[in-house]
Amino acid sequence: MLDYIIVGSGLAGIAFSEFACNNNKSFVVINNQSQNSSKIAGGLYNPVILKRFSEVWQAQEQLDLLYSFYGNIEKKLGVKLDYRLPLLRKFYSVEEQNNWFTASDKPNLSKFLSTDLITTKWDAIDSPFNFGEVLHSGYLDTALLLEEYKKYLISINCYQEETFDYAQLNINAEFVEYKNIKARHIVFAEGFGMLKNPFFSKLPLDGTKGELLLIKAPNLDVDVILKSSIFIIPLGNDLYKVGATYNWEDKTNVPTEAAKKELVANLSELINCDFEIIEHYAGVRPTVKDRRPLVGSHPIHKNIHVLNGLGTRGVMLAPAMALALFNNIENNIPLDKNIDITRIKNFVSSFYQSE
Repeated sequence: MLDYIIVGSGLAGIAFSEFACNNNKSFVVINNQSQNSSKIAGGLYNPVILKRFSEVWQAQEQLDLLYSFYGNIEKKLGVKLDYRLPLLRKFYSVEEQNNWFTASDKPNLSKFLSTDLITTKWDAIDSPFNFGEVLHSGYLDTALLLEEYKKYLISINCYQEETFDYAQLNINAEFVEYKNIKARHIVFAEGFGMLKNPFFSKLPLDGTKGELLLIKAPNLDVDVILKSSIFIIPLGNDLYKVGATYNWEDKTNVPTEAAKKELVANLSELINCDFEIIEHYAGVRPTVKDRRPLVGSHPIHKNIHVLNGLGTRGVMLAPAMALALFNNIENNIPLDKNIDITRIKNFVSSFYQSE
C-alpha cells in the first residue's frame, strides 16, 4: 500500500512529489508527457501584475517558499534551475513613468517596485524613457527541471510512463486501486489534460494557449529580463526566450504562423538588431476564469484529489499549492477558500445530484 499515486509530472506534480518525498511518503508518479505547458513555459516569476500594477495574490508567501523549494531541488539534482534576474519594464512615455512611481508608493507594492529609474542603455534597444525595475524576479529552467526530476523519479523507482486509464481506477473507502497499485490517495495534477478526467472534468478549467520563440541574437547583449508587450529572457550564449501569446480559442499544442508573426512584430518593436528564430513552442496553460487555482478533494470520494489551474504563474504557485494540498490531506489543515474547489458550487452540487 502506497501513500500516493500522483498523475502528472509538470510543475504541480513535481511539487507534490517533492513534499511527499520530503515527508517520507511512498508514492508513484504516472505521466504520459501529453501536456507540455510546464516544459515550454517561459518560467518567469514576477510578484507584480504589470498591466494593472497590482500585487500577485499572496506574492511574498509564494516567493519565500519558491526560493527554498527550488533551491533544495537544485541541491538534490545537482543542477542550476533558478536564475534570479532583474526584470526591467520599458517605459514609452512620461505618463508611464508617473504611473510606475505612483504604484511604487503603495504599501503592498513598494517592496517589489524600485523607485530608481534604470537608465542603462543598450545599443539594440531604443529607450528614451528608460526602465522601471521589478525586484525579486527571475526565471526557472522548467524544461531542465522536468527532465532531471523524471530521471530522479526513475532512479528511485517511482515513475511510470503511461497514459492513465480512468476506467481502471477502483475506489474504496480507505484506498484506491489502479491496476496493481494500491494507495491511500490519488492526486491528479494533469494540467489542461484534466478536461478528460471524469472526476474533475466539470471544474471550470478554461485553458489559454501560449506560444514562445527561442531566438539567437548575437548583438542584443542583454543580461536582464526585459518586459514590454512581450518578455525577453536571456539564456546565455546569445540565446533568448521571447513570449508570449494568449489565445483563448485554440486548445492545441501546435505552433501557428499567426502567433509567430505577432511575436516577431512585437520583438522588432522592442529591439533593433538582427535575430534568428531557433525554435517555436506552443502549449495550453491550465487557466481558470476566476484566476485562482483548483485544489482540493472530490466531493464524494475523499481520497481523490486535484492540483490544477496554476495558469500563467505555475513557477510561483506550484510549491505553495502543493504544500497546501499536502497539509490538507495529511494534517487536515483547511485550504484557503480562494483555491478550494468547494468554491465552485455547480461542481459540488452536480455530484450530489447525480448520486
